[in-house]
Amino acid sequence: MVMTKIKLFSLCLFILAFGGRAYSQDFDQSQNSGQSPNFQQIRIGYVNSDDILSDFPEREQATEQLLVLSKEYEKELQLMQSEYNKKYSDYITYQSSLAENIKLRRMQELTELENRMQEFMSMAQQDIEYQEKEKLQPLRQKIYEAIRQVGIERNYTVIYDLADPGIAFVTLQAEDANTYVKQKLGIQ
Repeated sequence: MVMTKIKLFSLCLFILAFGGRAYSQDFDQSQNSGQSPNFQQIRIGYVNSDDILSDFPEREQATEQLLVLSKEYEKELQLMQSEYNKKYSDYITYQSSLAENIKLRRMQELTELENRMQEFMSMAQQDIEYQEKEKLQPLRQKIYEAIRQVGIERNYTVIYDLADPGIAFVTLQAEDANTYVKQKLGIQ
């Protein structure tokens, strides 16, 4: 987020510095020639890459694959939970008749099972997040390439991505480029 703000600030400084210089050159030339100054039009567009991604046909397939993976992890966690519940139930049922060393060993087994379940849940969550990133990254790359092409073709000065939390304001003059990017990607 900080890098985005730095880039945005740098872009604003660039536009101000070179835009002002170009204006003053045009103004000086027009004063000498008696013509009106030639102002370069700045075109600002915006997209919402999250909206575009949600309309991507391949996203649904990636989401289905992630759901299947999530269900596999859920089944494994349920097996671990069943094993834990059985051992816990046995411990509670027989704890009064067990020797102290056996009680301690069974409590240690329960603690180890709890730790393994927590580690498994953490690993599963990390894997699902990684898989999501891996499956969606090529789609995001296509979107950003299409945004770049639309920016060049439609002569935008800048296109802001509203999915980026660093952008909080869009002027009324900004043009919604989602339609053009979707057209470029062949998305309805």
